[in-house]
Amino acid sequence: MAENSLMQFLLLCSVFLCSQAFYMPGWSIKSYRENEAIPLLVNKVYSENSQLQYAYYSLPFVCPPSGINHAGSSLLSGQPIPLNLGEVLRGDRIQQSDIELFMGRDLECKFLCNRTVTTPDIKRARRLIKGGYSVEWIVDNLPGATSFVTIDKSRKYYVPGFKLGYTDLAPTSGKKTYFLNNHLTIVIKYRKASGKDGEKGKKVIVGFEIYTKSIGNVSRDRGGCPIDLENRILPFELSLVQNKTDTSINHSQSSYQSLETESEDSNESGITLNIPYTYSVYWREDNEIEWSHRWDMYFVNQEAGNKIHWLAIINSLIISGLLSGIVALILARTIRADINTGRESLLENDKLRTKWKVKNDVNPIFKVDKAGLLGQGEDEGNDADISSDEEPLEEQSGWKLLPGDVFRVPSNGSLLAHLVGSGTQLFFMANGLLLLSSLGILNPSFRGSFTSAGIGLFIFAGVFSGYFSGRLYKTFSGLDWRRNALVTALLFPGLLLAFFFILNLFVWAQASSTALPFGTLVGIILLWLCIQLPLVYAGSWYGYTQSGAWKHPTKSTINPRPIPPQNWYTKNPQSIIISGFIPFAVIFVELSFVFQSLWHERSGNYYLFGFLFIVSIVLIITIIEVTI
Repeated sequence: MAENSLMQFLLLCSVFLCSQAFYMPGWSIKSYRENEAIPLLVNKVYSENSQLQYAYYSLPFVCPPSGINHAGSSLLSGQPIPLNLGEVLRGDRIQQSDIELFMGRDLECKFLCNRTVTTPDIKRARRLIKGGYSVEWIVDNLPGATSFVTIDKSRKYYVPGFKLGYTDLAPTSGKKTYFLNNHLTIVIKYRKASGKDGEKGKKVIVGFEIYTKSIGNVSRDRGGCPIDLENRILPFELSLVQNKTDTSINHSQSSYQSLETESEDSNESGITLNIPYTYSVYWREDNEIEWSHRWDMYFVNQEAGNKIHWLAIINSLIISGLLSGIVALILARTIRADINTGRESLLENDKLRTKWKVKNDVNPIFKVDKAGLLGQGEDEGNDADISSDEEPLEEQSGWKLLPGDVFRVPSNGSLLAHLVGSGTQLFFMANGLLLLSSLGILNPSFRGSFTSAGIGLFIFAGVFSGYFSGRLYKTFSGLDWRRNALVTALLFPGLLLAFFFILNLFVWAQASSTALPFGTLVGIILLWLCIQLPLVYAGSWYGYTQSGAWKHPTKSTINPRPIPPQNWYTKNPQSIIISGFIPFAVIFVELSFVFQSLWHERSGNYYLFGFLFIVSIVLIITIIEVTI
């Protein structure tokens, strides 16, 4: 029976591991006719080295929106599209662009705009390039990506976004110079649609690649496009000093209109620089990529680290196994010592009884008390002593003393009830997100769905928070359950929201798109007070009045037992550190991948939830064993 259960568990684990990249790619497929206009959306710029993000059209050195209504979209250029709560929280600011795309129609070059920038604008562009900022564009719900090849050159994979520019050393002075990518080559992969749409000649998009190029002092045609895009040309250098030559007469569209030599600390005002922006569009048919697997290219780089994930699972199992062995050893030694102590106590009791009987073994017929009666009364008293001595001789010790104190109401029990309720709320939210992500319901194709679902689960988990908090409060003999429900609903979420609000002020001061708008903050507060608070109240009412207190298997003693002297490693500071370190050692490898995806790569495309599911199970087991 045990072997069958173990085989079933291993089979379940293998299923989750095999489905590590499974996801539902979308509810509907968008197919396009030949030459049909397709909107291109611009979002934001972000960096691996900073948490600050900026809306693309808020940058002073990019082409501003024209406000024209282009074909294929009902929105004007620069008009934002509606966003869900998760998209707003992750800093998205998606807007319609002026770039025109038509299904199957190649465009060798098109002039977008000629942006005139000042010294502060140039400095900001240099700072963003130095910070490694990338740009996110979107076509057919796919983020524009930079393509790379794996180390063994066996597979190609995508990294979302493309770089604003790059830095290099000047060949003459050796100083660091900054170059702006002002020409973009857009490559869109497509294939024939399936079903009836395919019979009508419609196509679906399966890939969106962007290749950058910096084009400086070159000859341009009347439309503003470089005459020669194929050959190696000088890049567009961002400089801060005014040109003292007359090169701008011959090259009106070039970067040399307002620069000659670079001065890093130049603060001259009135300096302007013209930045020409152009783009090319190429459509390439690719029948090897299915529409349902078009997101797989963004996960190839994660799948390449499967060996590391397997090592992380083995590491977690080893730590959990060692901990299980230590717990089993401690329990075995404790029980064995208790059994030996009990045996010695029984032997000692037998010796005492035998000694007492030998000492008092006199024929009661010849024993007469002062009243001249037989010593029956004394014998009865002695018998009573014998019977009364039997219980105290069986004194309890060790772990058997715990039932008398473990269920005692702790000091600050109401605070513990609040924390248990909030912890239960977080537990249900985390497990709900993990389950939905493992099933593929939450995936990158639904931008912002993970954050939105997390907030929704946290709010509706207020029912469980109120229930467990109210019932535990009742167990601790609390009287004011309404106050308990109110504090449970306000304490942890209130502290979290206050901390978030303070951080939002700093981000807002940097004019970052990561800062939440005032309307979004008001909406979050309304969700908290108008939905979560009543749910916590309802759960607390049911847990306190309907379910009642938990019944303990034993009663606590009247007087608490004094705590014996403790070893140095069992005192509060040391035990807290050790208790937290062991579970962290179980999950830290997988946790590093999650944080790398969310904070370092800034893509949010972590999708190895099969590994995370297994590690989470081991983590829960480890926490239970650490508690023991």
